[in-house]
Amino acid sequence: MTTAAEELLTVPEVMALLKVGRSKVYDLIRTRRLASITIDRSRRIPAGAVRGFIAGRIEEAA
Repeated sequence: MTTAAEELLTVPEVMALLKVGRSKVYDLIRTRRLASITIDRSRRIPAGAVRGFIAGRIEEAA
């Protein structure tokens, strides 16, 4: 079973998963293609949002 902390990813973690740069991750967030939340001044991305983004890109490519 995963905890809530394991389900929230940092921008650098998402960068590593998607193999893209920091500005690309923030662009995806800004354009609402990748959901995120802010906790104080920290940006966190739900792991499910990343999985959904990847699945959507795979469907578009098929």
